[in-house]
Amino acid sequence: MSEHRRKPPQPQGGGRAAARRGQPGSSSGRRAAPRGATESPSDSYGSGSYGSGGEERPYGGRAEARRAAQRSGGGRRRAAEPARGGRRAAPGGPAGPGRGRGRAAVSDKKRLIDYPRAGKYGWQRWMPSWKLVSGLCIGFIGSLVAVAGIGYAMVGVPNEENAMALSQNNVYYWSNGQQMVATGKGQNRQNVGIERIPKAMQHAVISAENKTFYKDSGVDPMGIARALANMARGGDTQGGSTITQQFVKNTYLSQEQTVTRKFKEMFISIKVGTKLSKDKILQGYLNTSYYGRGAYGIQAAAQTYYGKNADELTASECAFLAALLKGPTYYDPAGNESLDPSATKDANYKRSKERWGWILQQMHNDKKLTDAQYQQAISKYPTPQGRKATKGMSGQISYLVDTAKKYVLNHSNITEQQFDQGGYQIKTTFEKSKVEALARAVKKVEKEKLDPENRELDKHVQFGAASVKPKDGAIVALYGGAGYEKGHFNNNADTSGVPVGSTWKPFVLAAAMEHGTYRSNGVGVSPLSKYNGNDNLKVRKPDGTYYLRKDNSIFRQQNESDHPWGYITLRKAMEQSVNTPFVQLGVDVGMSKVREVAKRSGILDQSMVQELNPSFALGTSTPSAIRMADAYATFAAAGKQAAPYSVTSVKFNGEEIAGFKKPRITQAMPENVANNVTDVLENVIQNGTGKNALALGRTAAGKTGTTDENKSAWFVGYTKQLSTSVAMFREDPKSAKLLSMNGTAGEESIHGGDVPTLVWTEYMKAALKGEPDPGFPEAEKIGEIQDAVGAPSPTPTPSEQPSETPSESPSATPSESPTLPSPSPSDTCGFFGCENDSGGQNGGADSGGTDGGVTPEPTPTDTNLDGGNTRGNGNGGFFGGPAG
Repeated sequence: MSEHRRKPPQPQGGGRAAARRGQPGSSSGRRAAPRGATESPSDSYGSGSYGSGGEERPYGGRAEARRAAQRSGGGRRRAAEPARGGRRAAPGGPAGPGRGRGRAAVSDKKRLIDYPRAGKYGWQRWMPSWKLVSGLCIGFIGSLVAVAGIGYAMVGVPNEENAMALSQNNVYYWSNGQQMVATGKGQNRQNVGIERIPKAMQHAVISAENKTFYKDSGVDPMGIARALANMARGGDTQGGSTITQQFVKNTYLSQEQTVTRKFKEMFISIKVGTKLSKDKILQGYLNTSYYGRGAYGIQAAAQTYYGKNADELTASECAFLAALLKGPTYYDPAGNESLDPSATKDANYKRSKERWGWILQQMHNDKKLTDAQYQQAISKYPTPQGRKATKGMSGQISYLVDTAKKYVLNHSNITEQQFDQGGYQIKTTFEKSKVEALARAVKKVEKEKLDPENRELDKHVQFGAASVKPKDGAIVALYGGAGYEKGHFNNNADTSGVPVGSTWKPFVLAAAMEHGTYRSNGVGVSPLSKYNGNDNLKVRKPDGTYYLRKDNSIFRQQNESDHPWGYITLRKAMEQSVNTPFVQLGVDVGMSKVREVAKRSGILDQSMVQELNPSFALGTSTPSAIRMADAYATFAAAGKQAAPYSVTSVKFNGEEIAGFKKPRITQAMPENVANNVTDVLENVIQNGTGKNALALGRTAAGKTGTTDENKSAWFVGYTKQLSTSVAMFREDPKSAKLLSMNGTAGEESIHGGDVPTLVWTEYMKAALKGEPDPGFPEAEKIGEIQDAVGAPSPTPTPSEQPSETPSESPSATPSESPTLPSPSPSDTCGFFGCENDSGGQNGGADSGGTDGGVTPEPTPTDTNLDGGNTRGNGNGGFFGGPAG
């Protein structure tokens, strides 16, 4: 018998208690609780009401259940408690989901945010309710309104224009700290009233930039959102401004692109829109905007570009000036390659004309120009005046400033507009005495050799030159041209488009010494290796086949003459600048390795031709004079390379701006490779095409260069203290294409060993006056003799060995001319002893040993160094690309 007393049977079908329990017969229709769901101890443990097959006798209600639980004892009671609020047992089966879980959820405490949602299951538990979503949206919008209100209240319209909107002077200093020039645009800005600004100019900027100007509140929320999104992606904030916002930025704010500045701009713009009339805002915008060439405001722009007052501008001219507001660097047809290589004259002209026409079309569409007015305005592009020299920007100063400005913009976050607003103090590397000496040298040789008034072929001759300190990179002098005041605005020292010719050959030799050829298993090649120097050489590929032209005929490399050199040493080939040995050597070494050595030496990638065909070895690339001087400085410094630089410090408002430390010095090539190149280039001056440089009267090394059809001539040479390059070329002033110099200076042709070497020598005499002559480090034997395929059996290495204690410091006061007679041109002397090449007579400059031109290249490209060369393509300047 059960230990519990059974309760007498309850009436079937009567009473509210029965209805609550859902007994059969209850009028409520509720079911009786299934077995195991009454929470009684006996239910839990299988005794009492449920016997084996016995009749179920339900309890009489909650009171009875509690009494039964008390009678069951404490242990069982505790064991039974977890069942409360749990799952009800399914009739005749195990516990399953039922109303017990819902009852437990109802008993949970109320939460401020009902998430995850109580009383819901599965995905519904994680789906927020409409009340929650609505509340969050209202809270977020309310927060934004509160923040905006606080921002609007806290930000006021400044009483005065931002100092950045007032143009100041930039002051440049020589390397010794003395002032070079103070140049700024403070005098190039005049505010004019709206009545003096043509309606066409007003309509042009509105149609082009802000069609809703007279209707909007002064801000463009979507534009601001785009700008902020751009910043989040690491871009800038362009495209997010109305005319009002641009006026605020020009007048009251800095040009920095930050979220804080953008929100300030927005709030101030809203206030400005409520305090100033639209005409006043438009007037302020046109008077503070930058139009390029240092011109701030519409009046200065009208004078700068058209030489007239603003109220005299035509509709067509107004559209042109409005186009400049998109970015004068890229829309001024005069070009601006010093800031961006892509801003060429041709590219800028095309961009300007397209936007000018588009603006006129918009004005016509907006009914601001009648059909007749539109047809008249669009009939002819209003070509502006050329650039003009500003006060103090004459002679070489203009090019020094151009170079320094470009360096500053490429090594800082300063924009061109900010820089032209002035207030900067720029200390440069330029030495006044050397700059003046270089200009004097050019003028002296020009006067002696050229007569443009009486010789047609002497017209349009130009020079570019630069001088750099080895193992430092400081540019101490440059020659950029005749001067801005004479209409020459291109900086010839820092431009590209002039092929360097045979001055490229030292990079080929350096690569051979360092890497060897495909036949030397990585062992460097000795400069006493012999290669075929004859004319019309078939250039052999490493697989034994020959290079072909496009028509499948065999490509033949030419020298300047048909002199029969035979197999000559690389040293001799460099001395007499014979082309064919270096073309074959470049192929044997691998043109990619030549390119790598040139790059490590300081030549920019973008200035080198991309097609590495045989002619690459002969100087088809177009580095600037600055970069060539710097690369040869690597040889002078025994392989140590430092990038060229022109600025040592920049200050603004007394605070120094970061980014202008000296470039890091690297070891670009092994010391002995550089020293052996120097040894070979010393011989070029002593016995070869650079003999005119002997007049310097001190230890020097260098290389001459002349290009195909005599379109350019170079001399790049150095002492241990100074590396200088000089380029000479003729240029068509209209097309900017290079012209042949055959007949120039009354000579059959101009070579690098002629006029350029004379300029170099004249300058170096003055620049090094009073300086000691430390000479160069002694070159040690390098590599193995690796003659070209087909060469006669190699001769033994000369037995003469270098001195164990080479002299590094020749007399500090050498005589003006060498004290020892030069060896016979047929004897090539140096560290390796004297050799007498059996390949024919030495020839000298009159027998074919001068800088040979570049032969047209084989397939895949048949390009030539002929009329296709134009200057100023931006590839190979001091900094190369955007930025630098």
